[in-house]
Amino acid sequence: MELNIGINAEDRQQIATGLSKLLADSYSLYLKTHNYHWNVEGPLFNTLHLMFEEHYTELATAVDEIAERIRALGIKAPGSYTAFRELTSIDEATGDESAETMIRQLVIGQETVARTAREAIKAAEAASDEPTADLLTQRMQNHEKNAWMLRSMLA
Repeated sequence: MELNIGINAEDRQQIATGLSKLLADSYSLYLKTHNYHWNVEGPLFNTLHLMFEEHYTELATAVDEIAERIRALGIKAPGSYTAFRELTSIDEATGDESAETMIRQLVIGQETVARTAREAIKAAEAASDEPTADLLTQRMQNHEKNAWMLRSMLA
């Protein structure tokens, strides 16, 4: 059955392309954050262990919402490591980093995802795709807040 939600196929594809990049960045940040949750050491272990868990749990929910929005637009969502590796701007981590380096890397990751969402919102707004614009606004707000909280630990 043909999709008829008031957004033409070309605009839906462009929006889905931005969302796919956001999905890849979000999933990659999820993996990095979970890795750091498992491997952080030092005097801030408990604080960071709990904070990283909060962040990766929220990211797990976010990747599902992003993928479901792509599907609602009638486009297949990327879902493999290969696809994510091709789309992401997030660098991988080993888990051997110091706690301070982990925090710095997660600030960079949170800010990267916020920028990816900010870029993707342009196509959604141009097509009057309010549900996607709302999702992207929420993602930006969340990642900017997380970056601020992590950055505050470095002061």
